[in-house]
Amino acid sequence: MGLIARAIEAAGVPTLSMSSARDITRSAWPARSVYLDYPLGHTAGRPNQQELNASIMRDTLSAFESLTEPGAMAHLDYRWSDNDDWKDKVFAPVEPSESASASSEYDDDRVERHETPQYQNEDDHAAAALTHDSEECLVCAGIDY
Repeated sequence: MGLIARAIEAAGVPTLSMSSARDITRSAWPARSVYLDYPLGHTAGRPNQQELNASIMRDTLSAFESLTEPGAMAHLDYRWSDNDDWKDKVFAPVEPSESASASSEYDDDRVERHETPQYQNEDDHAAAALTHDSEECLVCAGIDY
C-alpha cells in the first residue's frame, strides 16, 4: 500500500498509511504512516471494540497534523496485551517436519477468515451494500455483497 500511497501523493492527494509491520512499511516508504504494534490484520484494533477502534482511528487521522517530513512514521501507544507474549506465537517458526499433533499445542486465537466481507453490525453491512449499489468496484472485484 505504501507504493500506492506514494503515487497518490505524487498526484497531489495527501495519504496516510496504517501499519502493523514497521519494517515492511519502512521499505515501501509511504509519504506518511502510523504504526500500531498489534498483530497483522488488527491495524485498527481488536474486532468488535468500537470505542478502541474509534480512538485508534482518531489518533491515526490526527497524524496528518504532525507528520510533515516525507516518510515520517508515528507510533501509536496502544498495547495489544499487558505483555508481549503474543509475539512469541505470531513470530514462532513452524517447521514443516513437525507433526499435526505438535501444531495442536498452539492455541490459535486468530479471527476466522471468511469468503465474504464481515461487518460489526447490520448498519455497516447495509452501508457497504448501499455504496456499491449492485455494482462491482475495482477495489472489491470478486467480492459478493
